[in-house]
Amino acid sequence: MTESLSFNTEEHFVLEQLKKKIKSKEAKVAVIGLGYVGLPLAVEKAKVGFNVLGIDQNPNRVDMVNQSQNYISDVKDDELRELVSSGKITAYCDFEILREADVIVICVPTPLTRNMEPDISYIINVTNMTAEYLRKGQLVTLESTTYPGTTQEIMLPILRKSGLEVGNEFFLSFSPERVDPGNKRFTTKNTSKVVGGTTKACLEAAITFYGQTIINVVPVSSPAVAEMTKVFENTYRAVNIALVNELALLCDRMDLDIWEVLNAAATKPFGIQIFYPGPGVGGHCIPIDPHYLTWKAREYDFHTRFIELAAEINMSMPYHVLNKVIKALNYSGKSLKGSKILVFGVAYKKDIDDARESPAIKILSLLLKEGAKVTYHDIYIPEFKISVREEDFVLKSAPLTDELVVFSDCIVILTDHSNIDYEAVVEKAKIVVDTRNATKTVKTNRDKIIKI
Repeated sequence: MTESLSFNTEEHFVLEQLKKKIKSKEAKVAVIGLGYVGLPLAVEKAKVGFNVLGIDQNPNRVDMVNQSQNYISDVKDDELRELVSSGKITAYCDFEILREADVIVICVPTPLTRNMEPDISYIINVTNMTAEYLRKGQLVTLESTTYPGTTQEIMLPILRKSGLEVGNEFFLSFSPERVDPGNKRFTTKNTSKVVGGTTKACLEAAITFYGQTIINVVPVSSPAVAEMTKVFENTYRAVNIALVNELALLCDRMDLDIWEVLNAAATKPFGIQIFYPGPGVGGHCIPIDPHYLTWKAREYDFHTRFIELAAEINMSMPYHVLNKVIKALNYSGKSLKGSKILVFGVAYKKDIDDARESPAIKILSLLLKEGAKVTYHDIYIPEFKISVREEDFVLKSAPLTDELVVFSDCIVILTDHSNIDYEAVVEKAKIVVDTRNATKTVKTNRDKIIKI
């Protein structure tokens, strides 16, 4: 915990007043970006008594929030309904409402460009809008994942255009989101929150704010440290997934069962953390964050060879799955072109409604390019858009029927949702390519199953 500041000047009085408003819940909290991170955060803040001003440039999303229509699975319908009806959460498209806020939390997307470089245009645009309405006594905190240096090198110069002094008249911090969609054990409240402030006063303001709803707040010396912490966490996962994906490729060549190897290795009580192979990596963090780090490293004449190799391996997995499907069809004397392929799951992980950066999108695109007739089933993703040879298509989830399974030439399991009876699927299917070990408990017809 940072040392308490002595408040002898008018500037320190500004900080004390903000902290007092936060602790009494009189502070109004603006959350910019009401997506997978922003809406759950807005709900958590409103639940402890803050009045939350949600801001999103998507008018449909704003209307849904104001009508208590929930679109995020990690948010409970009844909680959102109660908070909206009581006036604790109100959504807006107009950024002018920021004048009323005491705390401004930015939760906007940070995607990659087509050249796999960071796209922080959302952060820049929102920071410009925030600067226009910035007033004395506000805390601005960024939660969007980004490269180390963004808060101080990009945001701070923009906010200074307001004429206000950071650390005295307004406060700026970075605190990375650590949302794990679908995780029932670790939520926003009980997941430790790393916080870095631009100054000591900024850090103290941010600690006070996040401490109202987070059990454990972890202060660090600067926003850049907090930014590096987030990209390291997901780079760590990406690298270890790449390691096990490469091992899966080797085991496939050696005719060994990678899942049996991993289950055996997992019995060691020390020195190992088990990661699992799959058709690629998905979600907003793991496929993207390492690229933010490698891009920033070039500024320092540093080449992150290990991280880039991991990304290369993970990006190769959809092509490995394609080859597995071709091999499976060969067993039936069929070619991929013209074959009916039924895909189970397009979400990037099981039992969630999020297809962002899902490897399924790449795999379906590859199958369609090769002339396969592709159908998918995913109760969480009723439809999604896919590009094939630069042409966009909207695919819709097909109802799962016995006929759909029986008349498909090959079943490909890309996401192991819990609602599927895999024993029944294998029994009726001609052949199954399982990329997630979803069929591990299937006891009969195992000769129909091909794993990655």
